[in-house]
Amino acid sequence: MERTAVDTASGAGSSNGGGTLPIREWPESERPREKLLKRGANALSDAELLALLLGSGIPGCSAVAMARSLLKDFGCLRDLLNARFSRWRRKGIGLARYATVQAAVELAKRHLHEEMRIGSPLTSPQATYRYLQAQLRDRPYEVFCCMYLDNRHRLIAFEELFRGTVDCAQVHPREVLRQALLHNATVLIVAHNHPSGVLEPSPADDFITRRLKDLLALMDVRLADHIIVGDRSCYSFAEHGLL
Repeated sequence: MERTAVDTASGAGSSNGGGTLPIREWPESERPREKLLKRGANALSDAELLALLLGSGIPGCSAVAMARSLLKDFGCLRDLLNARFSRWRRKGIGLARYATVQAAVELAKRHLHEEMRIGSPLTSPQATYRYLQAQLRDRPYEVFCCMYLDNRHRLIAFEELFRGTVDCAQVHPREVLRQALLHNATVLIVAHNHPSGVLEPSPADDFITRRLKDLLALMDVRLADHIIVGDRSCYSFAEHGLL
């Protein structure tokens, strides 16, 4: 949800009648763009950051007021960002603005991927969980993915291999093995999401984990973990002693 700083910011949300005054007429210290440049993006509320992406408001409603209204209507930032365009359109947001916001979301995901790919070896389970949650948590259907690592546990590539329905995705071990060889990986982390949010592994999850571990071992590739991504947390086969 939006931070407590939500644009009651020093009068930006109170002195202009809830956002009717154009942002260009606000005190400079309260304008989102100037605040970001002076104090950094972390100083801005969710509504202020969203307002910068929206670019402008409409007559009688500033971009910040519009952003606040959207956050209230959608319930939280996550639901707003994951919503389809049809829902945004019903709120009066056009395709160009929707595309700008979605591009920002995708850039954030790619930035995280790049940081992991060229950064330190993946020795922290929590870093892996954060990455996988950013990639998989909000998918409405089940997907099966692979993280290909070198012998120092550095990320070579991340791929979505199989896409299924709301409660299953068929996994073909042969394709997993083929891609592992293609990327010259020595270590694999496989992952899939449970759109229901329930983390308990199914019998099928147990079976495919054992199957992949045995087949990968024949090629001297180690299966380091199988991670199930839920709504707010992850389930690790390795942490539960199942590998």
